Amino acid sequence: MVSESSIDGTLCKSWGPRVNACGLCLGLSAPRVTIDYVDVSAEDIARVPVGNVRVPRAEFVALWQRAERFHEEQVRRGIPDWYGAGVVETCCWLANAIPRSEAGGPARLARSPVTERIDVAYEELIEAECLAAEKLAACRPVPTWIEHRPGWIDAVVTTLNWAWRRYGRPPLNIDGSAVG
Repeated sequence: MVSESSIDGTLCKSWGPRVNACGLCLGLSAPRVTIDYVDVSAEDIARVPVGNVRVPRAEFVALWQRAERFHEEQVRRGIPDWYGAGVVETCCWLANAIPRSEAGGPARLARSPVTERIDVAYEELIEAECLAAEKLAACRPVPTWIEHRPGWIDAVVTTLNWAWRRYGRPPLNIDGSAVG
């Protein structure tokens, strides 16, 4: 059964209700746990819409590539990495990436990290995602599913603030060391 709810004018569909205590539609009833590794190709880079990032494109690409490598390394070593996952998810969505599934499933557009929209990222949706991320980060009590993803929402907010609003530092040092 698909349920629908409208929060702040945003229609959200999910396989069961998943609206948090702050009134934010969170999309799918089961939180996503895995992110397929994306080798950031020249094609992926070329697909990044000019208006989707407000930092220099080369810096965004360097962050995205660094986040992919960092997250992949953490996962390979068996280290839970919700922070890295948040950066990767956010970069993929901003870039309108199409993650390639290792399981051989159909390729589809990356979801927005917080509202889980499956739609191309564009200026109005990016700003709405920023607001949704900030609202979720400020939600008290902290939703249980966020408690089980330590660092994830901080990574999403930091990435959006840096890449979209040109505020703050990048979520990871582009030279290779972690910031968050």
